Amino acid sequence: MVIVGAGEAGCAAALGLRANGYGGPVALIGEEAQAPYERPPLSKPPTNGGAIEPKPIVTPSGLASAGITFLESTRVASIDRSAQTVAVGDGGIFAYDKLLLATGASPRRLNELPTHERIMTVRTLDDARRFCRAVRPGVRLAMVGAGFIGLELAAFARQRGAEVVVLEAQERVLKRGVPAPIAAIIAARHSAEGVRIMANARIVEASLGPSQVAIRLGTGETLLADHVVVGVGASPNDGLARASGLACDDGIVVDGSLATLDPHIFAAGDCCRFPVALYCGRHARLESWRSAREQGEHAASAMLGDPAPFDAVPWFWSDQYELGLQVVGLAELSAGSVERKLRDDGLIVFDQAADGRLLAASAIGPGTSAAREIKVAEQLIRSRRGIDPALLADGGVSLKSLLRPEAIAGAAS
Repeated sequence: MVIVGAGEAGCAAALGLRANGYGGPVALIGEEAQAPYERPPLSKPPTNGGAIEPKPIVTPSGLASAGITFLESTRVASIDRSAQTVAVGDGGIFAYDKLLLATGASPRRLNELPTHERIMTVRTLDDARRFCRAVRPGVRLAMVGAGFIGLELAAFARQRGAEVVVLEAQERVLKRGVPAPIAAIIAARHSAEGVRIMANARIVEASLGPSQVAIRLGTGETLLADHVVVGVGASPNDGLARASGLACDDGIVVDGSLATLDPHIFAAGDCCRFPVALYCGRHARLESWRSAREQGEHAASAMLGDPAPFDAVPWFWSDQYELGLQVVGLAELSAGSVERKLRDDGLIVFDQAADGRLLAASAIGPGTSAAREIKVAEQLIRSRRGIDPALLADGGVSLKSLLRPEAIAGAAS
């Protein structure tokens, strides 16, 4: 078994093969000169001025004790599907019975912004360390993009004393995947901290000076920044798959078991586009820590012949200041939404299909205060049964009570 990519999905698959009883050779190949580490903490660095340290997914000694061959600083150059081999950059060849592509994604860049050390993205440990070194009191930071990564980094920078402007091309923050009422709470929290959020912001061009970047906007305004961070999403690392003739469409296309059109090759994590079983097989590509881990675990079973489809519920989270945001499910097919007030001024928004099925739930509150409701909402999504929106909105009705079959059936009727 050969696994390309030593992130969350790749490591979960390697360990999953052993957990499922596979005793043959396993090779885990990673490009970075690092032991496998978690990526979510990179956009949530310590605000006390301490150095950012990697949080291991699994240690090299842990991989070794599991009998997994780990290669770091190793780039896979090509796949020979007919010979069932992969070639690495130093000329080495690895034969495989089954191959997993867990190659992740890379930050998108903007043509309007030149390549320069003052204009950065944050994806790797080295990126995060460079960003942390740049952020200090009084530094002017322009954050391009108001998604999860951009806003988390903006919160960190503001807490470190930087002057922060967030430029968002759409009409509000967190447009993709977070309901407007919750996005408004987050935007207000940033504003209260002194972050300037500019929606509908179009960058015309950027010019470099000796010590700053000048960003000219479509409105004619010019912003001056010491550093610019681009957080406008990520593109799947599917070049290796494309070059080998595998189907790709904003990610490596896989079936329900995470297999590509080649039955010997699978894909998992940020790089793959898969049918989401709970949403009538609608294809999606998820950039999510939990999804990557769960897909890696599922891929391990599938590589060993288990035909069961991957059916996990998508889940995302974000921490900004003292606020914890959690989203479960996919709201794109929503026919309507319902709001419920939570304790400690929290809020949960439910998205429902036309037949009353719960499609998604998004909650925000201090710390992990909304976690319990999100966990119940995940179970309600799995139930696939109609729920009376009045019951979802009524804070006096326990969400857990709606899990009883008779309660859900009664609500649907």
